Amino acid sequence: MYVCVSLIGCAFILLDFRIGVVLLIVLLPISRSYVFPHAMLGITGLNPLNLLLVGTLGSYVFQGLSDGSLRRFVPRSLLWLYIVPILTAGALGSRHVGDIAPGFYIYDMLDFDSVAGYVRNLVVKPLSLVIFALLVGAAVSRSEKPEKFLIPTLVSIWVMGSMVIVFVYSSGVALGELASSSSRETLSALGLHANDLGRLYAVAYALLLFTWAESKDPGLRPALLASMGLVVTALVLTFSRGAFLGFIVVNVLFLLWRRNAKTLVFLGLMVAVALFLIPGAVYDRVATGFGSGLDAISAGRIEGIWLPLLPEILRSPIYGSGLGSILWSEVMRGERGVTILGVTQAHNAYLETVLDMGIAGLILVCAYFGHVWKDFRALSVDPSSSPTLRGFYLGAAAGLVSFLVAGIAGSYLTPVTEQSFLWLAIGMMYGQRARKPAK
Repeated sequence: MYVCVSLIGCAFILLDFRIGVVLLIVLLPISRSYVFPHAMLGITGLNPLNLLLVGTLGSYVFQGLSDGSLRRFVPRSLLWLYIVPILTAGALGSRHVGDIAPGFYIYDMLDFDSVAGYVRNLVVKPLSLVIFALLVGAAVSRSEKPEKFLIPTLVSIWVMGSMVIVFVYSSGVALGELASSSSRETLSALGLHANDLGRLYAVAYALLLFTWAESKDPGLRPALLASMGLVVTALVLTFSRGAFLGFIVVNVLFLLWRRNAKTLVFLGLMVAVALFLIPGAVYDRVATGFGSGLDAISAGRIEGIWLPLLPEILRSPIYGSGLGSILWSEVMRGERGVTILGVTQAHNAYLETVLDMGIAGLILVCAYFGHVWKDFRALSVDPSSSPTLRGFYLGAAAGLVSFLVAGIAGSYLTPVTEQSFLWLAIGMMYGQRARKPAK
């Protein structure tokens, strides 16, 4: 059934690749969850999303060759500041697959055991998110009303938000138990960790909030407001302190960038409603570790992960040790007298980037996100765009800041599924820039 549906979808995509882009916007955020098929016919990687992505890319390449737009498909800043460093780190890391600590295989923590699997999981799979963004940009540049892409975005947000709410409701787990430090893996039954879901919702909330504030569409505003309510509920149910921090960052930026009486009244009402409705389990979760030192506040990250990994930077401080270098680090192999167990990431996006790509890689990647933030801000005041799109891009700027702040306690600066809505906004940004006449 999945094969037939995918092939039928690809047939329509051949007529117009924008159909595929719409489907990708809806499906990409849920592609890592267990409700989505990850393999067909017993072949790992052969799934509806990958078929859809390949079909959409093929359809665009065919059209791009005919109209000459293919040569402008990848912006230079994206290529040299982001893609090339990732490819370089991937090539460097592929030489160390044989050095991965045996414990990862013993406890079945990895989905690959070969160079081909390493490249597939740590290089090709992340960069598929970048390809998705570029396809979104190509579709937006060919659309008379780019605002229409907000419709599949709302559908995707509702699917992702409802997934957690329905899961928590049907499981019958108490909020106090869900908020406890010993239950952080409860939502992992969906295929995504609670912290990953929380960061995804924080970015989605930023897009919805600023779009709602700027939009003049009487039909769209109620849908945006309802979507915000759904997303905030789902975000609270993740009990992710990183997501709570990102949520606060978004609201602070909303207050700073829209200093007027309407904003103050709106935020005042939100705070009043939140103080009344938020259960005590949320306050208990936020206060976890306070009074017991920074290590307790960080959930053991400082002494248990960050400090033991710091000496690994000295092995290759300039260009790093390759993507996923924590897997073959000396501390993981027990060669430093201290062994970290049960983690496949540094739980700090910036430390992870320095380990994998070195100081040079961190500078390049941060420079790219700085460039993106600048473009978001420029489009948010562009008079040629509609108020709805201006609000969307301002929300994207806030969402980017929120994600980078939350990255202190987790995630990656390389593409991962929880960045789906952020890369959607980046793609729309590239499409919007391509629509403007060259100066």
